[in-house]
Amino acid sequence: MNILLIYPKYPNTFWSFKHALKFVNKKAANPPLGLITVASMLPENWRKKLIDMNVSKLKQKHLKWADYVFISAMSIQKQSVLEIIQKCKELNKTIVAGGPLFTSYHENFSEIDHFILNEAELTLDQFIHDVNAGMPKKLYQSPDFPDLSQTPLPDYSLLKTNRYASINLQFSRGCPFNCEFCDITSLFGHKVRTKPTSLILLELEAIYKTGWRGNIFFVDDNFIGNKNLLIKNLLPAMISWMKMKKHPFSFTTEASINLADDTKLMELMAQAGFTNVFVGIETPEEASLTECNKTQNKNRNLLQSVKKIQQAGLEVTAGFIVGFDNDTPSIFQRQIDFIQSSGIITAMVGLLNAPKKTRLYQRLKNEGRIIHEMSGDNTDYTLNFHPKMDKQELLKGYQSIIQGIYSCKPYYNRVLQFLKNYEPASKNKTKMSFPEIKAMLKSLFVLGAFDQSRKYYWRLFFWSLFKKPSIFPLAITYSIYGYHFRKVFKGLS
Repeated sequence: MNILLIYPKYPNTFWSFKHALKFVNKKAANPPLGLITVASMLPENWRKKLIDMNVSKLKQKHLKWADYVFISAMSIQKQSVLEIIQKCKELNKTIVAGGPLFTSYHENFSEIDHFILNEAELTLDQFIHDVNAGMPKKLYQSPDFPDLSQTPLPDYSLLKTNRYASINLQFSRGCPFNCEFCDITSLFGHKVRTKPTSLILLELEAIYKTGWRGNIFFVDDNFIGNKNLLIKNLLPAMISWMKMKKHPFSFTTEASINLADDTKLMELMAQAGFTNVFVGIETPEEASLTECNKTQNKNRNLLQSVKKIQQAGLEVTAGFIVGFDNDTPSIFQRQIDFIQSSGIITAMVGLLNAPKKTRLYQRLKNEGRIIHEMSGDNTDYTLNFHPKMDKQELLKGYQSIIQGIYSCKPYYNRVLQFLKNYEPASKNKTKMSFPEIKAMLKSLFVLGAFDQSRKYYWRLFFWSLFKKPSIFPLAITYSIYGYHFRKVFKGLS
């Protein structure tokens, strides 16, 4: 049995980092962790190939080779999915689909032959059994949540790791919170399920053996969902493993803002090699936090919480949202002021949208306010519902935020402010890596000579080189990020 696993192409978005990746000769930010995990669940005698369309082309010979084509996708990849389906049908290929897009919208894809929905640990085995019996069904789904101790090691051998900026793995699924606009709990539940520490160490070892050295992204939607387990087991084990291996990796992840409340946890994360954490800030408007049930963000000084995480040696990237029912026109400048004051360089500000499996979608549907399915990209100036605020005023205000944080002057001012106060927790790195040197040399030409940001670029370049050389590589990285953001949000100066 020949199985072709296809990961659809991402459009050029905020999180694609397409323009930044060119500086380090990488094709994509992260590989398809779901597909290489599914690959490990398939029978050993089934032959497998992976085509990640973000790093390589899907060719007709690949499809002709396959008996089954497996597709996993998120909503933002829908257009690429439709193109893959068309190519498969032209060659009469059987398609098997799973992942968030199909779990939420499988009824919209009539041409798919088989759906493996929810978590594959529960639904894939029955499909394999039925295939072997010659009677596979159209739909496989389960309301239950699997024990992650049974999840196999992802098949990293399917990857061409040198094409990625980061490699990813997963420690937990589920989230203890219940934000109205988020579909994580509907997909993975409120109970935080974790892999045993021994399994995470095996995955780190497997990645290490591929020859990868660099960043690893823990894709958990809330890495700190079980703080005690992290403090007592996982992080101490990672610290020992990293020391034994002479610190081959750095780590990034996602966490809720209450990370700032636990000094011990932040210290251990920094010691283990974590350098960056994504936090859902959403809004400085307390009424909007109440509206969306963002309880973990309420009744706290959000700016101070961000500063605490930064002071622990962890960079903070963050998500922000406008378009809540309680937002007033003053929210646009308040978002700008908060982001500029926080020193959050990578601030993903998006328009509120309602994913299908969220409480927000159900509420808006009941109110007759849903217009259509969301695109999956909340930075593309589209909404899938009627907002309370005048739509044109909302879109204009959203654009003013983007202009206010990613135009050259405010962006570089924010970078400089952050770097002046930032002290990386890890002291292991003493010199620039070869990819960083290449990126720096390319930035000299692209940013230093021709880009509209060149005067700000050179100011930051020399300040960091002579005033704070330990963070010089980070200064270059953020200069490149700014270039990407201005490319995505065209028209910024």
